[in-house]
Amino acid sequence: MNNTNTPKKRRGCFRNGCLTLVIIPILLFAGLFWALRSSHSIPDRFVLVLPLSGGIDEIRNESTSLPFMASRGPLSLQEMLFLLNHAAADERVREVVLDIGGIQTTPAKVAVLIEAIEKVRKGGKKVTAFLRSPEDSDYLLAAASDSIIVERGSFLLLDGLKAESLFYTTPLGKIGVQVQASQWKKYKSGIEPFVRTGASKEYFEQINALLDEVYDDYLTYVSKRRAISRNSFEAFINNEALVSAKRAKAVGLVDGEASFWELQRALTRKVTGKELSNDNDAFVSASEYRSAVTWPQKSTTDEAIAVITLSGTIVRSAGELTDGIDVETLKNSLDKALEDKKVKALVLRIDSPGGDALASADMLQMLDSAAVKKPLVVSMSGVAASGGYMTALAGKTIFAQPLTITGSIGVYALKPNISGLAEKIGLKRDVVTRGRYADANTPFKPLEGEAYNKFVAASGVVYDDFIGKVAASRKMPLAQVDSVAGGRVWTGSRALKAGLVDRMGGLFDAIHAAQLLAKMDMSKKPRIMLYPVQKSWFESLLQGNGASLSARLSAAVKQQVLHELIPRRHFSSMAAFYEMLERSGQMRMLTVMPSEIVIR
Repeated sequence: MNNTNTPKKRRGCFRNGCLTLVIIPILLFAGLFWALRSSHSIPDRFVLVLPLSGGIDEIRNESTSLPFMASRGPLSLQEMLFLLNHAAADERVREVVLDIGGIQTTPAKVAVLIEAIEKVRKGGKKVTAFLRSPEDSDYLLAAASDSIIVERGSFLLLDGLKAESLFYTTPLGKIGVQVQASQWKKYKSGIEPFVRTGASKEYFEQINALLDEVYDDYLTYVSKRRAISRNSFEAFINNEALVSAKRAKAVGLVDGEASFWELQRALTRKVTGKELSNDNDAFVSASEYRSAVTWPQKSTTDEAIAVITLSGTIVRSAGELTDGIDVETLKNSLDKALEDKKVKALVLRIDSPGGDALASADMLQMLDSAAVKKPLVVSMSGVAASGGYMTALAGKTIFAQPLTITGSIGVYALKPNISGLAEKIGLKRDVVTRGRYADANTPFKPLEGEAYNKFVAASGVVYDDFIGKVAASRKMPLAQVDSVAGGRVWTGSRALKAGLVDRMGGLFDAIHAAQLLAKMDMSKKPRIMLYPVQKSWFESLLQGNGASLSARLSAAVKQQVLHELIPRRHFSSMAAFYEMLERSGQMRMLTVMPSEIVIR
């Protein structure tokens, strides 16, 4: 007898797990197909082409690219550094072309690229810069090359440097939103866009000092490389600014103008002795070169150094759209590096403006623990400030670039008050509480009386803890730390004089120092282990945190679409804070840079 209440078995490929069995082989086949398609040998002699444009991230997250789509964004800084390091010693690389156009990054990142380019030139290889409608940062980087070629018909916009801040207090007030702030101390100016209508004298003091140093470096380096007087170059910026390629060549700022095709044709003929054709293209892209060399560098020993990168805003836990680093990711990286017996030392590479105060403190605690087990050296990239500087305190030695933005030892907190907005739109609420402060942190009213005093005092407690950590790590009296803290921002060269860092140098200097501390054989090249391990799109899809395959696939597509519409560089260092406000509407303690310093 049939029981009509018994559900029938689902047939075909709609029962649980069947779709997964179908999709996974398809994705495996697709990944293999594209891997085979992209793999090819490179010629015995060639010109390496390195594209340089847009924002330059410290590391690149490969998992944001879907199969069948190009990898998103430009090469990361670390990729470019390792590629140029390879090229300097690779006899197959006859020349290097820098394809430059629209760089928007920190002064220190431009400076470290200049050092890498100079190393290639010292290796006996000619470097040519090809400029596409360049601005100041493009031209500064190009000055490191042997010759500068400007795209035919384009203009150079060399109008100097500027710093710009936006203030949201008035427009937020017009929609009924106010922000309460706790600032510890006066140089920690991150609260100003939300509570002031213009910058404070402390902000102007800091930003002018930073611009003076960066501008001085710009004028000095260009005038030296182009063999023109500093005064003449500065006068050119102030009096002409926008100049045609022909005019730039006439005054000695560039060496020629040409289309990229003309440059490609000339260099192909020079390198191969033959004319440019489909079968005789001597140009090899940086991405092709990366896939053809031992990555990240060729080693001569099994002993390794782990390079662990903190890139982006520091957050407690990673969200789906968060562009930063969380506590769990750092923990996983440290665990893997410490468990690997062949890893003899750690290099912590920092490119972070800071972020959540508690997350930064948690990271420092983990790094201090790791440093007891294996030597730890810190390398500061473009910015290592506030919470980013806090994590650096674990290092036996701290390296910084002369123009690295660091310091900003301070704390602030912001709390939104949307009571005016609620009144405008007629939003009402009834609240039942138990406990005196149960409703104090609501975004629907301001903090008042004792609740506000506690809000301010909490920032002071976090600040005192911060400077205490600095004093202990840097072996400085508390009063001396406070005199260079208070939210003050320093360049790397000034931070060295203030006692906040130990040495000037880049990533490879830090790796060398780590070798020495670990008593490794200095005549051999160690293996470099890069953390966090960059997973491919397919690996990220299969290794989701308990989510279903369809959910992980949906998240991957969503992330790809987001980065297609809004490139990563358009997320400011405050993005994680806005996300916090969006989630809870409550205040959080932040140790983060008050602004971003970008030259363009």
